[in-house]
Amino acid sequence: MKKLTASKTIECMACLQCVRACSEAYYKEFHPDKSNIKIIEKNGAAKPQVCIQCGKCARACPNNAITRNEKTGVYMISKKLCTGCGTCVDECPFGLIVKAPDKEYASKCVACGICAKACPMDVLEVVDK
Repeated sequence: MKKLTASKTIECMACLQCVRACSEAYYKEFHPDKSNIKIIEKNGAAKPQVCIQCGKCARACPNNAITRNEKTGVYMISKKLCTGCGTCVDECPFGLIVKAPDKEYASKCVACGICAKACPMDVLEVVDK
């Protein structure tokens, strides 16, 4: 299974380059609310919050628009089937699914690695688990 992971040994400096890369890839603009990765404060330190591919969004979707890629294990949203109802947004335990007002469909992390490439500290990595 392909997963985006955050290092437990390298400290995030909260530069937001990962957030920028994600929002620009999906929405062509830098806007933290339009990124599928977030930087949170935990125990006094900055930590990337990443999608763990738990599938709660897929189970909640009333239109079956979110399916798991059997090859990679990544849950993906079909732009054709998504109605933008926001059920997946509400269901995500980490608040990482985005439904921007100017889009008809939601977006989520697909472990593409754009954020990992943008991280100057190599905190993020896409791994096969």
